[in-house]
Amino acid sequence: MATERSDLARQITVTASLVICIVGSMIGVGVFGGTPIAQAAGGALAADSTLLAPATPAFSIWSVVYTGLLAYTVWQWLPSQRTNPRQRSLGWIVAVSMILNAAWILSVQAGWLLVSVVVILALLVTLVLSFLRYSQSRAASWIEAVVVDGTLGLYLGWTSVAVCANIAAALKASGFAGFGLRPEFWSVAVLVVVAAVGVALAIKGHGRLALAAAIAWGLAWITVGRSADAPESFPTAIAAAVAAALVLGAAITVRTRVVLAGAGARARAGAGAGAPTSGLR
Repeated sequence: MATERSDLARQITVTASLVICIVGSMIGVGVFGGTPIAQAAGGALAADSTLLAPATPAFSIWSVVYTGLLAYTVWQWLPSQRTNPRQRSLGWIVAVSMILNAAWILSVQAGWLLVSVVVILALLVTLVLSFLRYSQSRAASWIEAVVVDGTLGLYLGWTSVAVCANIAAALKASGFAGFGLRPEFWSVAVLVVVAAVGVALAIKGHGRLALAAAIAWGLAWITVGRSADAPESFPTAIAAAVAAALVLGAAITVRTRVVLAGAGARARAGAGAGAPTSGLR
C-alpha cells in the first residue's frame, strides 16, 4: 500500500513539475509580458553575446524537448507504467529537472547570471543521473524508446551545450578577461571538452542517437553563429563543426556496432536452436 501511494505521489509530482516547467517556458518567451530570455540580463544570453552562443534557430529545440516532456508525463500515467521499475527510477529525477528548468528561466529573467549558472549545472547533473539510470536497461518498446530515452537524450544533449553558453555569458558579464589569452583559445578549448564528453556519452549510452543529435545540433548552430553573425570567429566555427561531427560520428559508429552485435547474437542463437542434437536412437 505504501508503495502504491509512493507511485501515485511520483506521478502527481511529475505532472505538477511539468506545469511549472511549461509556465516557466512561457515566461521565458515573454508570453506573460516578461522579457524574453535573449533580451534578459542585458542580452547576456543573446545569440551574438559570446563565441559559444548558438545562433537563434538553435533554441527551437526547446519546443521538441517540451513536447517530449509532455509525452513522458502522459506516458508515466499509463497503468503499465505506474509500477514500472524504470519509471520508479526516473520519475523523481525528471520532476526535479523540470523544476530546475523553470528556476533557470526565472534566475535569468531576474538578471542573476551567476545563480543561473549554478541552476543549469544542477540541471545538468540531474540529467546525467537520469541518463545513467535509463542506460542501465532497454526500453520495452519503440514508443518508450522515443518518449523516454529520446526525450531525456535530447534534454541532456542540448543542456550540455547550453551550459557552456551560460557559463561564457556569466564570465563575460563579470568582466573575466581570460587571463590575457585570446577568446578563441577558450572557446576552442571548451569545444574540445564538449566533443570529448559527447563521445564518452555515446560510448557509455551504447550510441544513443537522440543525445548525440542534440549536442551536434547545438554545436552546428554555434558554427553558423560564428561564421554568419557577430562575433565572427573562424577557429570557433571550425572547432564546433568538428566537434559536432565527432560526437555524431561516434554515436552512429557505436550504435551500428551494437545493432550488428545484437543481430549476430540472434543469428547464433537461432542456429543453435535449429542444430540437430546427438543421442542414442
